[in-house]
Amino acid sequence: MKVADFDFELPPGNIALRPVVPRESAKLLVVKDGAVFDHLVGDLPSQLRAGDVLVFNNTKVIPAALAGVRVGRLGTTPKIEALLHLRIDGSRWKAFVKPAKKLTVGDRVQFGGEGRVCLLGEVLATVEDKGDAGEVTLAFDFSGPVLDEAIAAVGRVPLPPYIEGKRAQDAQDKVDYQTVYATEAGAVAAPTAGLHFTPQLMRTLQVAGIASEFVTLHVGAGTFLPVKADDTDDHKMHAEWGEVSAEVATRLQAARDKGGRIIAVGTTSLRLLESAGLAAWSGNTSIFITPGYKFRAVDGLVTNFHLPRSTLFMLVCAFAGTNTMKAAYAHAIQNKYRFYSYGDASLLWPAA
Repeated sequence: MKVADFDFELPPGNIALRPVVPRESAKLLVVKDGAVFDHLVGDLPSQLRAGDVLVFNNTKVIPAALAGVRVGRLGTTPKIEALLHLRIDGSRWKAFVKPAKKLTVGDRVQFGGEGRVCLLGEVLATVEDKGDAGEVTLAFDFSGPVLDEAIAAVGRVPLPPYIEGKRAQDAQDKVDYQTVYATEAGAVAAPTAGLHFTPQLMRTLQVAGIASEFVTLHVGAGTFLPVKADDTDDHKMHAEWGEVSAEVATRLQAARDKGGRIIAVGTTSLRLLESAGLAAWSGNTSIFITPGYKFRAVDGLVTNFHLPRSTLFMLVCAFAGTNTMKAAYAHAIQNKYRFYSYGDASLLWPAA
């Protein structure tokens, strides 16, 4: 399929730079049977039924954006920016770096230097491998929990480029860009559909007989990358690590056997569930869902509004129908819905 088929015009005024307060007061566009209905996120319990299950991604965003300098060579010490996106093991990460042309295999990069990390105020890494599109493998001098502590000390939370390009990050973002149920550290981007859920909304859902289950998919920086190919067949998805426990898989299958619907909260939860197929599962997934895909695990989807020509817009078109989603997005734009990470939400039911 042509990537251009998933393009649309989005006025800059529809891009959210801050979330609404309270979060459940965000708009919710319900898309069902080709029609759209305007609601609020707080209305979600009334749009579901007892026995349904919401599946949340409990990944926790880490301060994965690092700034440093290349060291060890004679002469200049060019500045290096790194965005960690996939943990390989206790000491190694895959990362996107800028400017990649300043690094070769074997180079040393010093991140930090102003705080106190292991009494040195810095964390050092060696460029172990260099791939395409600015991707490198960084082997850090520290490992395990010590490395995690070091990254937390010298890094910052990476907001999406369309936010950081408009305003500076501040302390409020550390709260706003994390779900209230985040427990498993490892993501470099938030599962943003989950940002709408407050403790009060979670309790209301529980009282209504709607269950909550938690899976983990560590969202990678690949979610920020544009699709540069002209055809979807030529686009390569970056891998992300995820896990569905045996206990969660058993409860999900039991709920479906009783007639309950499985509703993924966010495209990350959906991609993980479709990779696992409602079975216990652990590993890396690079699943790429486009129109024509046959869904096997998910019956509904809560998700934000996505970028033109993005893999996420392709996914929602696959789920609810391309023409339906183009019409839904046109309605959202006309009715001043707020797009992207801090924006409004939608509840999608699959195309017939």
